[in-house]
Amino acid sequence: MKRLFLLALFLVTAASTWAQERFVFTPQWTAQSQFAGYYVAQEKGFYRDAGIDVEIVHPTATMSAMKRISNNESQATTLQVCQAMEIIDGGIPLVNILQTSMNNAMVIVSRRGVDPLTQKGARVGIWSVGFGQLAICMSLKDGLDYEWIRFANNVNLFIKGAIDATLAMSYNEYYQLVQAGYEMNDLIVYRFCDHGYNVQEDGVYMTREYYEGHKEQARKFADASRRGWEWAAEHPEETLDIVMKYVKENKIVTNRTMQRLMLAEVLRLQIDRESGLREFRLRPDMVKMASDLMVEYMMLGNEVTYEQLTED
Repeated sequence: MKRLFLLALFLVTAASTWAQERFVFTPQWTAQSQFAGYYVAQEKGFYRDAGIDVEIVHPTATMSAMKRISNNESQATTLQVCQAMEIIDGGIPLVNILQTSMNNAMVIVSRRGVDPLTQKGARVGIWSVGFGQLAICMSLKDGLDYEWIRFANNVNLFIKGAIDATLAMSYNEYYQLVQAGYEMNDLIVYRFCDHGYNVQEDGVYMTREYYEGHKEQARKFADASRRGWEWAAEHPEETLDIVMKYVKENKIVTNRTMQRLMLAEVLRLQIDRESGLREFRLRPDMVKMASDLMVEYMMLGNEVTYEQLTED
């Protein structure tokens, strides 16, 4: 009888496991608080409760998130709105299944103690992996004629004086500079969101082809991820424990103070300025603004509409 009971228990457990839908999620960058809500959803069992077996796999130097998506090795990734538009314009239809960012995080930090907008022709650092579409449009629109200097993933060029200014995310490189001893003020820091360029950034995307065949799975992942972010906002210190677990597992060089600052800023950027709420939605007005700018300055061949980005 005992053997039969154990066998039955094994079969029930196995059936439950097999019933889970496997889903590989790849954030667009290495492990950090930028992706805290997804780590929380995994560790707290929110994905399991939703009936999906999620594996979080970060990109590597040789395998980017979009490459994994193209190879069908991952089902979803995070992208900024401007990035997603470029990819769609390049011939890969995408669907936004969850929008987390409601505000733009990009800033320009000047190394010369002057307003970045007075530095026409300045050498300005920009990420080699992308993310700078809006800054390029702004530079052209405002006649700044910046010379863009590509960097990989840190602020060394800025610190060593090789460039006049650098692009930075208010939740990432900005705090790297603070930790390096730079004193930030409104004179040397230009915030895009405060100057008519408040375009949303991070959201979760999958290819439209995959989405069309897995709509229920996409909904489950989005709902559980949103639950993870809401839990993170209510339990920041416990969330940091979870983030640091992923940081250590992925051998990322950082510290808890940096990740605490990042988490607080990421959560702040999720609150819509107009409603004061964490809305988790793509805003049509911001999509239109970004598309118009990118078409005008030839970063898109054609307009990308809100309807092209959304599920219906």
